[in-house]
Amino acid sequence: MRLLPNMIGFTGLLLALAAPAAAQKQDDGARSLLRDVVGAILGPDKKTEVQPAPAALPATPTMDDVLAHPRRGSDALRDRYRHPKETLEFFQIRPGMRVVDYVPSGGWYGRILIPYLGKDGTYIGLNPYVGPEMTEPYWEKYRHSPQMVPYYANQWMNGEEGARVIGVNTNDVPDQLTGTVDRVVIFREFHQMRDNDWLHESLLAFRKLLKADGLLGLVQHRAPASAPSEYVLGGFGYQREQDVIGILSAYGFELVGRSEVNANPRDPANWQEGVWALPPLYRGADNSKEKQRRSEIGESDRMTLLFRKRP
Repeated sequence: MRLLPNMIGFTGLLLALAAPAAAQKQDDGARSLLRDVVGAILGPDKKTEVQPAPAALPATPTMDDVLAHPRRGSDALRDRYRHPKETLEFFQIRPGMRVVDYVPSGGWYGRILIPYLGKDGTYIGLNPYVGPEMTEPYWEKYRHSPQMVPYYANQWMNGEEGARVIGVNTNDVPDQLTGTVDRVVIFREFHQMRDNDWLHESLLAFRKLLKADGLLGLVQHRAPASAPSEYVLGGFGYQREQDVIGILSAYGFELVGRSEVNANPRDPANWQEGVWALPPLYRGADNSKEKQRRSEIGESDRMTLLFRKRP
């Protein structure tokens, strides 16, 4: 996959490369990310050794084929918490669709959706707008979405065929994509939307992209209905289900279904460290006994909701 340079974005990249890291402990991650940005914009380093591709999927893979593929590696360890097959079936996603994956991040769902949607489908990695004031190297993977999303997808797929891949930012949705998307999916990002003031622009972008009868599927860490407002503004990861439904309703999305496929009643959802107290991060677990206790709880309790775009 050959990517064309974006000179405006490249100028910003050079500035980011020249800037010192904010903290030493972040330096290695920043350098790795910036190398990825350079690779995405200028093309791969010819000296980089190409790893052999795993066995190819069938021409029209089933969801079971995709989930069992060696490409997923350690991703599969989290299937028991994320239930990808049941979740995507609940969202009524089928091969050949055009699907928006909001904030694809490390590509956990991208490695499922791209091969499953197939050669007749389109995978759109949609990232929020990143302003010029957000100068930390971390934000570069969001800022350069038209280059970075296809670049990372090529790494995830190891050159194997799958859906067409597009990268878009919420502030720059191409007019030709207006009203062409079958599904928007949001996996555990609603708290980020609130915490980083991405809600308004992102929800407007979803409406612009979706077809008249398009659906929006959402999975989100769930707080108890009685959780205090200060706990659910975004910084702790958990959201009250009634708040999520109310906000989406205000933007013209009608709730059409709920599923408990990603529920975890063992999670009290009131951690001082937020959702990150649980696996895989175990934030604040200061001894092995406490880590084991949290391991037995598992990952967070999650709502799984389906909405339809209404006029």
